[in-house]
This record gives sequence, C-alpha cells and structure tokens, in this order.
Amino acid sequence: MSGRHPVWHYDGRSAVRHDATITYGPQGFEMAGEGVAFQSHRWADLAYRGEKREGALYGLKSDAGWQIGLPDPLPDDLRGFLPKPQRYGGFIDKIGLVPASIALVVISAGVIFGAIKAPEIVAPLVPMSWERAMGDAMVGDLGGRICETPESRKAIDAMVARLGSKGEPVEVNIANIDMVNAVALPGGKILIFRGLLQEAKNADELAGVLGHEIGHIRNRDVMVSLLRQMGLTVILGGANPDMAGALSSLASASFSREAESEADDYSIKLMQKASVSPDATAGFFDRLSEGEEELGQAAEAFSYLSSHPMSEKREKAFRESKLPGARHTPVITAEQWRAIVDACANDPDVKEGSDLMF
Repeated sequence: MSGRHPVWHYDGRSAVRHDATITYGPQGFEMAGEGVAFQSHRWADLAYRGEKREGALYGLKSDAGWQIGLPDPLPDDLRGFLPKPQRYGGFIDKIGLVPASIALVVISAGVIFGAIKAPEIVAPLVPMSWERAMGDAMVGDLGGRICETPESRKAIDAMVARLGSKGEPVEVNIANIDMVNAVALPGGKILIFRGLLQEAKNADELAGVLGHEIGHIRNRDVMVSLLRQMGLTVILGGANPDMAGALSSLASASFSREAESEADDYSIKLMQKASVSPDATAGFFDRLSEGEEELGQAAEAFSYLSSHPMSEKREKAFRESKLPGARHTPVITAEQWRAIVDACANDPDVKEGSDLMF
C-alpha cells in the first residue's frame, strides 16, 4: 500500500456514520476505524455515486447501501485510482456529450432513411407470383362489386392494347364504388372506380389516368407502398394480412412526389406513342383541381385528389407534352367508351357499392 486518507463510511445496514481511514495502493484499499470492521476492496469494486459538500461519494457495485466519502483535498495518486465520475453513462462520458449527440442524430437519420429506402430495395425482389396472389385477394375482397359486360371487357382491353405498355400483363377492372378514384394493385391489377368514369367526359381523359396507374405498376411503386404501410413481416413473413384493409390503404395512400412524377411521365410516353391527345387528361386534372376548393371537406370523396397531388405543374406537363405535328385519334371509339361507362348499370350481377367506404 502506498498511502493513507481519511474517509467517512455508511455500511448500508444502519444510518450511523463512521469515521475511518483507508490505506491504498494501485490494486485497491483496506479500511479500518472505530466501529468499522476491517475491509479490503479493489478499485474495480467501486462506483462513483456523486458529490457532497465535503467530497466525493463512492459505493460498492455489489451493495447499493454501502458508501464511503473521501473529503477534499485528495492526493493526486489516490485521485488516479478512483473511478471516474459518470454524468450521462459510459458511452456518453467516454466520447463526450456533443459527439454522442451528433452520433445519435446520425444513427437516427440512418434508421429513418433505411425505413424509407428499404422497401424500394426489397420491392423488386418480391416474386411476381406473390404479387398476383395479393392482387387477386384484394379484388376478391370487393365481394362481387366488379362490373363487367362482354362489351365493357372488350373496350377496356382495347384501351390497354392501344396504350401498349410492355411488361407483365395488366388487368383492368371497374369497381362499383362511387368515388372519383383509380388504384393500382399488386400483380398488375388496376381498379377504376365508377365515380371516376362518371366524372370523366371521354375515354382520352381516362387514358391518362390509366397510363399513370400502369406507370405505378411498371415502377413497382405498388409493392413499395405496401411494404411501407403493412411492414416487411406481414408481406414476407407468411402472415395472412387483411386484404380489405390493404386495399383501403392503397386507395387512400399517397405515393412519393417522385413516384407520382415518374408515373405521369410514363403515362405521357404511352400516350405519345399511341398518338392519344394529352389535352383531355390535362383538362380532367384541371377540372378536378378546381372542384376541390368548392367541395371543401366533401373533397375527401374525390380521393383521386388526395392520393394523387394536383398542381399547375402537373397539368402543364400533360398539356405541353403534345409533340409538334403529331396527329391524334381517340383512344377507343365513342361506342366502346359508353360500354365502359355503363358497365355497372348493365351488369345484372354487380352489387351496390355505396356501403363500401375507404
């Protein structure tokens, strides 16, 4: 042992304070005093407990009530043996409060970024067979509200063929739901709600919306959105998700602005290649956007406004996409358009959709 220093001591079993003396060295200390049983402890057994007016407090890690107090001034060699004070915790005290705060911000930002970007990485890896199964389940949850007549089926297929998107087959159906909306589902499925058909004035207006939803499918935006909303565990863990709830989420969800812009670009390219005028789609967006202010809270029924952000820039993009000298023809005939619009009215087996809320 290399030195001695006075201490006060509480044994943790009574409130009596004892004066004692420690004899210390590099490995630890021995303590003795009046009313204090001889004790020997290693420095590693001690933990810093705080400060009192007289000096610093230390306790045994194995005994919460045991304490010794070392009055100031402390010899330099004794100070070097004692555990260092910890105000925040081991890691923070080791590197400092400011560096630890910066590290926490960086880690938090990394976690948030990973949660946002991970679905974009995972989505292309999801087998298309899984997507189709989910899409089939979601459409099945509509419970017979899919409208179809032989004429409407031929007309829809003609519109899809005219737009000519390359890739996995796209299946477009009409849902007897009185909302101005269209939604892309997993597995290349698209639902057009009856309310959207009633709002559109012609097939070319619908063509731009349809091309937009096809763009979401081709860019795998649908699976990215599902992965973000439902979680990787539900999608990839073999659980049986509530498909009706997933359909509801997709119907009201907003893709990122980047994804929306890319889907618009995809739609514009399809229409340019098919020689379909973009003016009708631009007018459709402009008309819905103007109606949003008049509808106020009732605009929630126009969910195409909430799930697809409207703006002058978006309308302008369609209106200015017309190629110089291009000749345009309607995407389908007027008779085919009427068959699509009247599909729900002419289908005797379709259920009413007014009770299906999203």
